[in-house]
Amino acid sequence: MSAPPPKPNDPLHGVTLETVVNMLVQRHGWKGLADRIPVRCFMFNPTVKSSLTFLRKTPWARQRLEDWYVLEMRDPRR
Repeated sequence: MSAPPPKPNDPLHGVTLETVVNMLVQRHGWKGLADRIPVRCFMFNPTVKSSLTFLRKTPWARQRLEDWYVLEMRDPRR
């Protein structure tokens, strides 16, 4: 028998971008997201759909959001 494959070391493995956005909006609101990452999709008439579209096309913003999510998951008191 072979050993099972090692579990991935990526904290975002299996987590969708939509889940990340929804969790951060639930915790911090759109205003909190706009304060931390000042982009139009968070500041003016924000929706999950518009945010996902923007984040999929803008690697730097997506990276900032994902890094924030990982920090939140490591220390839920933040």
